[in-house]
Amino acid sequence: MARWTSESWRKFSIRQVPRYDDEQLLLATEHELKKKPPLVFSGECDRLTKELAACVDGDAFLLQGGDCAESFLEFNADIIRDTYKVLLQMAVVLTYAASKPVVKIGRIAGQFAKPRSENFEEREGKKLPSYRGDMINAMDFTHAARSADPNRMIEAYNQSAAILNLLRAFSDGGFADLHKIHQWTLDFVNDSGKLSKFHETAEKIQECLSFMEACGLTGTTAQITKTNFYTSHESLLLWYEQALTRQDSISGDWYDCSAHFLWLGDRTRFLDSAHVEFLRGVKNPIGIKCGPDTDLWELIKIINLLNPDNIKGRISLIVRMGHNNIIERFPPILNGITEQGLNVVWSCDPMHGNTEKVNNFKTRRIDNIFSELQTFFEIHESEGSKPGGIHVEMTGKDVTECLGGSLEIKPCDLESRYHTHCDPRLNDAQALELAFMVADLFSSFSG
Repeated sequence: MARWTSESWRKFSIRQVPRYDDEQLLLATEHELKKKPPLVFSGECDRLTKELAACVDGDAFLLQGGDCAESFLEFNADIIRDTYKVLLQMAVVLTYAASKPVVKIGRIAGQFAKPRSENFEEREGKKLPSYRGDMINAMDFTHAARSADPNRMIEAYNQSAAILNLLRAFSDGGFADLHKIHQWTLDFVNDSGKLSKFHETAEKIQECLSFMEACGLTGTTAQITKTNFYTSHESLLLWYEQALTRQDSISGDWYDCSAHFLWLGDRTRFLDSAHVEFLRGVKNPIGIKCGPDTDLWELIKIINLLNPDNIKGRISLIVRMGHNNIIERFPPILNGITEQGLNVVWSCDPMHGNTEKVNNFKTRRIDNIFSELQTFFEIHESEGSKPGGIHVEMTGKDVTECLGGSLEIKPCDLESRYHTHCDPRLNDAQALELAFMVADLFSSFSG
């Protein structure tokens, strides 16, 4: 195998990236990014790998969630806080139900680029490049907006830095303190009267904390007052990723310092892929999306390329089959990886395989999402393996993008608050329902 460098990916086949017309501007942007401070640090990435190693053995559970595609226009503290609140709510439900630590990773502070099924979009006879996320181009259907602009990478970096600063303050500054669990509830869901089950869980946790304090335990340990929270995004725009890759001064290992956790998409996961080559050399934990057309033996080769030492916590397989496909397509993948003795975290993404169009809106049905999750757990139970986590697209905003759930969102409701820039997301109430559904699955199966 050829020696890896941070730019060796440039010699490999690449898909799902834009064409930049101004190469000099692209080079100047890369040069500017290389001078920027890292967004995350090697020690944080190594700590996440260790936490994910516990998910491999069923001693912890991964919760990964956040926006489909972050937006420059929706950059404000309230949106960041509310998404963080939802993830805290989901995590505490899962921790309480499973009696095991929950590893919390946000699709945040970097999820500004998206793969697309078509390179171009056509409207009324006019054909323009597809919108690929705010890091690359804009949504407006004009030639100027849809042209790939390298300067957008600088804006993405600046917003990611500000978001990370706020997330670290939330995680370490008292916001995540379990004593404040009732303060995590979003007003629009609280007013709907749909959160009684969460409040019951919160009351039980408060009773436990009160009992500990009565026994002389103050409840001020870091495990109660703080939390580890990590960031992730798809490693798609490799010019950006390379520019933020740094060599650790002590170990000599390379890390992509744009996020703690990076994933390889279903459309960029192939042998001789530039994205595989890039991720091969960085020490961050890596996710691999596995759709219904995933070839087992190609997947095994890719895992061995990315994790030749079979280190636990290095690889998470994010299964996104769709509720109609998972029962047939997932068991061969699960059994094949298990027979090879490969250490992976098995995470279920019940969102991406269940997208459909209703009234000209892309949407997802809660029943189909729940069905795929339940089948995922049932297959693990029957095969004697461990479900390691979930990966969901959700938001703290009061949106109507996914059908069903306790809020009973109907097709006629979609247009009222459909705000996503790309794919439909769960709102707070739906995300909490999903967390309780997974909690029930832990009770039903040995997990």
